[in-house]
Amino acid sequence: MTASTDRRRKVLVIGSLNADLVAQAARLPLPGETVIGGQFHLAAGGKGANQAVAAARMGSAVAMIGRIGNDSFGSMLRDELQRAGVGFEHVLVDPTAPTGTGHVFIDAQGRNAIIVASGANQRLTAEDLASATSAWLDVALVVLQLEVPLSTVDAAIRQAAERDVPVLLNAAPAQALPRDLLRAPAWIVVNEVEAEQLAHAPVRSAGDALHAASMLRTGTQRMVVTLGSSGAVLLSDQGSTHVAAPAVEVVDTTAAGDAFVGTLAAALAAGLDDESAVRRAVVAGSLACTRLGAIPSLPTAADLEQFRRRTAC
Repeated sequence: MTASTDRRRKVLVIGSLNADLVAQAARLPLPGETVIGGQFHLAAGGKGANQAVAAARMGSAVAMIGRIGNDSFGSMLRDELQRAGVGFEHVLVDPTAPTGTGHVFIDAQGRNAIIVASGANQRLTAEDLASATSAWLDVALVVLQLEVPLSTVDAAIRQAAERDVPVLLNAAPAQALPRDLLRAPAWIVVNEVEAEQLAHAPVRSAGDALHAASMLRTGTQRMVVTLGSSGAVLLSDQGSTHVAAPAVEVVDTTAAGDAFVGTLAAALAAGLDDESAVRRAVVAGSLACTRLGAIPSLPTAADLEQFRRRTAC
């Protein structure tokens, strides 16, 4: 993508909106076990909403297409995204399905386990995308994830292609995908687990990640595999790069991947080159780990610059 020669700058995020119910405990429960925990909080989340807010906090104009329920969780999401400056007029209120919920459990090391009850997210259709005509105006990049129906993701890719708009697909949560769906996006971003599942190869190191990326990459695609505290690898026509992550004190890894994706999208829409955009995204993902929650943890552009000046990262 050569956004620097394109006057379009808006990021269009198509995806999920959830209310996150977060509980902390010393450790995650085993099957059939009850663990007495500590702090609980409720926050806006969902991969789509997280990535939209992450891009907006990095300075992008952002619009979102999705579905919420006619309930208090939906109202909370609307308020949170509008506060962040995300265009919300194409997020539909489903008359029957509830707002999606994410049930997040966090241990003392900041590791999490998440169960998502999809609710209205699973009611998002290709017709919803096609009818959101103004959302597609002046779009530099479309961002997709896999918390809405695959048929809707496929429709979004096709509708973006009709408008000659590149797509960044965050192929998460991990699931089997048709090869045709993986061929079309200009960018594919996955973590180690998702890379393993899609490439059917172990990913235990940066070298493994590059091998998996080479197996998955088609044509001129940019493939990114995020590696948690080990950063990320980028594979493109320009070659391969391993971007190390800065050392941070981990509080909660929830939404670190979404911070990465949203920041990457904003950087690309602003015209940064591929490697610089990935480096910026790695720092944002690391910073998100230092705060509790999903949307509450997402850094701003000012946070990012302050951290980079302090650490020369």
